[in-house]
Amino acid sequence: MILDDFLQYNPNGLYCKYGNFYLDPQQPVATAMISHAHADHAVSGNNEVYCTDATSEFMKLRYGKNAAKAFNIGGYDKPFTIGGVQVTFIPAGHMLGSAQVLMEYQGTRYLYTGDYKIQPDATCEPIEWVKTDVLITESTFANPNIIHPDPIAEIKKLNDIKSNILLGAYSLGKSQRLIRLINDHAPQKTILAHHSIMPINMAYQRMGINLGKYQLYSRKLMKNQQEYIYIVPPFTFDSYYRAVGVKRLFASGWKNLQVNQNDTLFISDHADWNDILQTIEKTEPKEVWTLHGDGTPLRKYFGDRIFVKLLNYDADRRS
Repeated sequence: MILDDFLQYNPNGLYCKYGNFYLDPQQPVATAMISHAHADHAVSGNNEVYCTDATSEFMKLRYGKNAAKAFNIGGYDKPFTIGGVQVTFIPAGHMLGSAQVLMEYQGTRYLYTGDYKIQPDATCEPIEWVKTDVLITESTFANPNIIHPDPIAEIKKLNDIKSNILLGAYSLGKSQRLIRLINDHAPQKTILAHHSIMPINMAYQRMGINLGKYQLYSRKLMKNQQEYIYIVPPFTFDSYYRAVGVKRLFASGWKNLQVNQNDTLFISDHADWNDILQTIEKTEPKEVWTLHGDGTPLRKYFGDRIFVKLLNYDADRRS
């Protein structure tokens, strides 16, 4: 039997009372299940954290001693129990170490996707499919008008830009994916990395991920037009709004983050409309609960065929 109150929002975030833990809490809590290490899902200061090994490493790199009082490392596809709930981490394909959280309670399976993507990515574990009774899916791009283009085709567009490029990207996950894609599909480019990205790159390499060639940014190098691509985090990218001698691009699935009308780089690490439909097809849920976006288009699409619950509706009204 599906329990309507298996997951509920409270001021700390998404709470499972049957296991007495939170999923990606927004405030520090006693017990947190962390799907991946991006800051909007992994806050510091939790007492006890359950996550994958890579997620713990990134949290320690970002937060130091404040990352958590204790980490409990779960391997993929290896069940463990919290309270009366059996939990299994399933690869999510979003970034290195990202996990879907499969929760089984009284014979019913609830699958929390966290952030996920289906597109191939050489810098993280590919998504895995499991059957579930309830799919709790992010709905960031749950809109039939949003279909992500092929990331390889997007990267190959850089080959036509002969000037130096200032490329904005999130430091953790996106930057490493871009470095690998550029090395594979625009190999004549020379990649320069912002100093804040370098420790993350090194962590990836320690965990066995080959990013290919890149080097630390040097202002002296960028004074020459030699098809450099300088990858910078958002705050640095915004500060260079008057930069001359470079083409400014921002790698994102969001249209409003594209900064040039003629040159865009639509590369997202989230599922688009077709991906979400494929996920529902593969996981075969009886119900779909949506969060991190607007699930209304999914409710309209499925009608009476699948019950769609907008899990974050009340939470969004409070915020």
